[in-house]
Amino acid sequence: MFGVSDIPKFFLAFFLVLPVISFLHEAGHVFFAWLMGGKNIKVTVGSGDVVFRWGMLEVRQYYFWYGQCTFDNLRRNHRLANVLIFIGGSLFNAVAAVAVVYLIETNVLEPGMLTYQFTYFSLYYIFFALLPTPYPDGSSSDGKVILELLRNKERALEKIYRVQWNEEEAQWRVLDHSRNLVESFADETQAFEKAREEAQRNRPSRLVSSGVGREVEIENYPRIPL
Repeated sequence: MFGVSDIPKFFLAFFLVLPVISFLHEAGHVFFAWLMGGKNIKVTVGSGDVVFRWGMLEVRQYYFWYGQCTFDNLRRNHRLANVLIFIGGSLFNAVAAVAVVYLIETNVLEPGMLTYQFTYFSLYYIFFALLPTPYPDGSSSDGKVILELLRNKERALEKIYRVQWNEEEAQWRVLDHSRNLVESFADETQAFEKAREEAQRNRPSRLVSSGVGREVEIENYPRIPL
């Protein structure tokens, strides 16, 4: 039975244990993103206003709720690489939970409320991360993205945005993934800024410079693991 004496334990789990589990989850995404050559890696823990930033870590006001990992320009940007990145969070949670159980079994750690909460909420976190479901804001769970990648669904594939010089108009053209014109610019720098903005807003995507008979990738923007 849940009694008054259990309320402090609830707050302990909510304000201490869950943020640690969330950080481990994001660390798993970061590890595989780094392994696949990702750049501009950033980890956000919590939601609301930013409290502080330290290196790649950003902690927000409600540090116990939500988290995400962002990165750009994967050097190994293939399907298996993305699967590993999205499953990495749950893998880190699973390894941490198994490690705690092992340390208890070998009498290195004493079983108690903290260890129980840690293993319980780690499994809770893994379950909901891997549950293949869409979210109301239009994003998807890690599990749903992994499933789409394994099925090779078109919506899991990258959209390609192009910056192309148009000789007749003497302008730089930004084209979307359907090769429709987004906007034209006289200045190349402005064209690439607009293309980056579009590509970042419509992840997963690639930004390429499109010339005669060849295309060169400038940047890529993978989906964001939660």
